Amino acid sequence: MDHQGTGANAHAAVLLDSGEPADLAVLDELRADQRVAFLDRHEDQESALRKLRPAPDDTVLAEGIRWAHYPWRRAVVAVLGPRGFRALRLDRNRNMITAAEQERLGTLRIGVAGLSVGHVIAHTLAAQGLCGELRLADFDELELSNLNRVPATVFDLGVNKATVTARRIAELDPYLPVRVIEAGLTYDTVDEFLDGLDVVVEECDSLEMKAVVRQGAKARGIPVLMATSDRGLVDVERFDLDPQRPILHGLLGELDLALLPGMSNRDKIPHMLRHLDAERLSPRTAASLVEVDHSLSTWPQLAGDVTLGATALAEAVRRIGLGEPLGSGRTRIDVGWSLDNLGEPEMAREDTPSAAESQAEQVSSEFPDVVAAAAIRAPSGGNVQPWYVEFDEDAVTIRVAPEFTSAMDVESRGSAVAIGAALFNARVAAAAHGRLGPASVSDDGAGLAATLRFGDDADSELAALYRPMLERETNRHHGEPTAVGAETAAALHRAAEENGARLSIVTDRADIDAAAATLAAADRTRYLTARLHAEMFSELRWPGDPDPDAGIDVRSLELDPGDYAVMGILRRPEVMAHLAAWNAGSALGDDTRDRVRASSALAVVSVTGHELADFVRGGSAMEAVWITAQQCGWAVQPVSPVFLFARTPEEFKELSSTFSDELATLQSQFRALVGTEPDASQILVLRLANGGPASVKSRRDPNRLRLRKN
Repeated sequence: MDHQGTGANAHAAVLLDSGEPADLAVLDELRADQRVAFLDRHEDQESALRKLRPAPDDTVLAEGIRWAHYPWRRAVVAVLGPRGFRALRLDRNRNMITAAEQERLGTLRIGVAGLSVGHVIAHTLAAQGLCGELRLADFDELELSNLNRVPATVFDLGVNKATVTARRIAELDPYLPVRVIEAGLTYDTVDEFLDGLDVVVEECDSLEMKAVVRQGAKARGIPVLMATSDRGLVDVERFDLDPQRPILHGLLGELDLALLPGMSNRDKIPHMLRHLDAERLSPRTAASLVEVDHSLSTWPQLAGDVTLGATALAEAVRRIGLGEPLGSGRTRIDVGWSLDNLGEPEMAREDTPSAAESQAEQVSSEFPDVVAAAAIRAPSGGNVQPWYVEFDEDAVTIRVAPEFTSAMDVESRGSAVAIGAALFNARVAAAAHGRLGPASVSDDGAGLAATLRFGDDADSELAALYRPMLERETNRHHGEPTAVGAETAAALHRAAEENGARLSIVTDRADIDAAAATLAAADRTRYLTARLHAEMFSELRWPGDPDPDAGIDVRSLELDPGDYAVMGILRRPEVMAHLAAWNAGSALGDDTRDRVRASSALAVVSVTGHELADFVRGGSAMEAVWITAQQCGWAVQPVSPVFLFARTPEEFKELSSTFSDELATLQSQFRALVGTEPDASQILVLRLANGGPASVKSRRDPNRLRLRKN
């Protein structure tokens, strides 16, 4: 076996380090030879290496350059050191192949037999970094008629096909070891070819050698892959997983393989046709076989089909190398069939939703109806409206509806906040009509409920909030940071305290930036946790949605056309699964980070205590603060970090087993940042911005209203 070759048969680059005296002497000799060209673009390579993300460590940057001498080119090329070269050359593989996967795949030893079709396959494996060593075997020399499918040149005519392939790979990656067997596969060379391989790619013409290679691979437990250049046939034999399976899937039947060397080509035809699955050959290939040795010298092959096969086998090698599912068998990747079955693309949802039509207010003027309608105008996480509102002439009761809960609604604390906000709205409406009475909260066998009994009390301050309460909205415009005046801050604090809560207002720009980073990191975990991601996108409503009265209208997100287009990617669970597996996705929190950083202030409502009744009280205070902020001219957007309602390690794990520790840390950081007391429960974060009116208001589901009959 020729491991490298010399002279006219050379197929590997000679790597020289100018820091080594012996190599320097060789370089000096080469520079003195006017027939040898030197190509030096190492500064460009080093600059590109330094720009990689994440940045390479100092040892990689300090490798220095090497000089790759290509005798057949009469050229010497400056290249990065081995680690830097591989990192930069394969950087565009990420994250189709992660860095860790690339390192694992770089240990594979792959043999390719038959270097017409095999040329493209071997080069593809090398280009994608799917191997750490290649062995190439072919006895034949490159001819002009091969250039319809072999990506070589007229300069390579008359050179052994395996050598041509090895040279092209050396010019792609001078560090990749490639061994060449110019004698091709024979009974004498097959053992040397197979020993120590992890995968075999067989593209021989000879049925005899196809059988011999598979017998040897089976004995060694090596998987064998093959691609034919007809209708995308891909063949996989996993002798590593099933060493007892017959070679060639048993298609040779009871044929004694020892008889193959003595069989005529005509005698081999039935076996070859079974191997090629003749009944499924493309009509043109099948018809061409009839013409071989008549109007055709051999069977036809096209470059596109060869390239398609290389694509398929590269994926098969990747799966084998990473231990991903890949069984034995055959399949076809039939481009012709696919083109015959073209269809119109599915009409995607509008990239830029049109302006929203307003929802007609259809509220009865009857007193209890007015109060009930005010109650359901309260905000809730994802606008899920986790309640049923029961009312009659004497009272209104807002009762938790557990079927509308979600993972982030830990122990129904989020629902309790929504119930509290609805109770506040009901009290405002009752006060405006002079019918305010006592309110109570119960948590019995029927579940959490808040009841307002109607009376004859008057509360002018509450009554004055009736119209502002009806006008309260979620406004997600980014806005521009402006100062929050002392008078506004005092009004917000007063609204919280009068309803039994505390308020922290964050206005320092450094603190807002820190909060933005924390909230963005929490949002990332929401995208990357399967259940949280599914629930988040289930809340969104698009124009024409059959259930528009709950959830969040996408038009209210105030996204630009580019962001709307990206949502088509963000909504895909399989995309998020990959990002989670890679511990990536830092950009997923960018929208939250940008919005929070554009805020003028963050208002964080909290209450003393951890019982559901405390969260109800906090919900009323939150609604009062929200209405007051909007009265003062601020656009208000609620921000509900994933960690908001979790308290114990078990609850964090229930939210996200993968990110439970991170969420606990983020919660601790955020509580410290805004100064929440240890005995307090955070209710909600309100983002105050200087922005225009919301594009669309959230709708409410009238089916949540239930009139009690006396």
